[in-house]
Amino acid sequence: MSDLTKTIKLRIHVSPEQEILFCQMTEQYRQACNFVSKHIFDNQFNLSYQNLNKELYNDLRGQFGLKSQLAQSSIKTAIARYKTVKEQLSQNPFKYKNENGNWKYITKTLEWLWKPVCFSRPQADLVRNRDYSFVDDGQTLSINTLGKRTKCTFEGEHFAEYLDGSWSLGTAKLIKLKGLWYLHIPVTKAVEDFQKENIRHVVGIDRGLRFLTVSYDEQGKTEFVSGKKIATKRHKFQEVRRQLQSKGTKSAKRRLKAISGRENRWMSDVNHQISKTLVEKYGKDTLFVLEDLTGVSFEEENLSKTAKQNYDLRSWSFYQFEQFLIYKTHENRSEVLKVSAKYTSQRCPKCGTIHKENRNHHKHLYRCQCGYKSNDDRIGAMNIQLLGTMWISGDTHPRYEKLTNTSE
Repeated sequence: MSDLTKTIKLRIHVSPEQEILFCQMTEQYRQACNFVSKHIFDNQFNLSYQNLNKELYNDLRGQFGLKSQLAQSSIKTAIARYKTVKEQLSQNPFKYKNENGNWKYITKTLEWLWKPVCFSRPQADLVRNRDYSFVDDGQTLSINTLGKRTKCTFEGEHFAEYLDGSWSLGTAKLIKLKGLWYLHIPVTKAVEDFQKENIRHVVGIDRGLRFLTVSYDEQGKTEFVSGKKIATKRHKFQEVRRQLQSKGTKSAKRRLKAISGRENRWMSDVNHQISKTLVEKYGKDTLFVLEDLTGVSFEEENLSKTAKQNYDLRSWSFYQFEQFLIYKTHENRSEVLKVSAKYTSQRCPKCGTIHKENRNHHKHLYRCQCGYKSNDDRIGAMNIQLLGTMWISGDTHPRYEKLTNTSE
């Protein structure tokens, strides 16, 4: 068994008096997090909780009026943010060409930051049973503030299954969004582990723009999810943003923010639907294989000469789809394997020849000298699927290597 964690977002009903209490607490907590963040930045990025707690605890209590648990939580929140930034920096190394014209990479560390990490949105991290708890038979939330605790109701009909006692609740985040208050609560439950020896399906998934996903399974079945309508709608959003940006008025900026949120929610729903369909189609004990696209979409060689296509490539939410697929598979006793993207679109799945010119991007056709031809995105999915079968056979890091062919 292993743990599966999700985040539920409870909308809570707040009275005018509670609004004041929550605004005070979240603003003081935000300032406290920035205080801790600056200390970390000024002291060689020391992320030891014990040291920071010893050095800052009294100041957090005195300067910001935080209760004991909130003071400690603000330290943990700042540490967690720096660890996230550290991971993000390591995944996006500095890239440059040396005097020989070869690309070189330098791993980024926290020392690359020019200023402290900033917490701009008022928030508060609330520890279960210390800062928040469910009372009145689970119908009411009791929430701590800078002063007294307060009770409020919430809209939880859609989250009843997570509040029935079968899931454990973690540290929640209290935030305000568009005038409404929410409590984001991580919930954890033990689920069945994925077992390699019980695999029933191996599905290779190629992600792209023309087709959002192309999947290919062990039975040779291919399924295409077109991205044409998605691209059209995204370009409409882009055009509206361009018009609003050219105005530059306050109302235009407010409109831009609203449009951004609407587009993000719509795009999230698209990714949810695609990943849900794949998981439900193949059921339990399925291995979904994806290319590891970390940093790939931003590589110079993957960009075209048109601004429109570059916008599509840079703004498409490959990572979000991946994350949705991962947590859905874990709920369903399945797994996602990430493999090297190298040569997956250039290799013939029939004879193994790797030849870049075999792929015609304009016609979306792959044609090999051996006579095999197919849709170029389908070729990618087939090669990705094969890497999955290689992993099952014991190759812990399956990848394709281009062999030198003197006859070429």
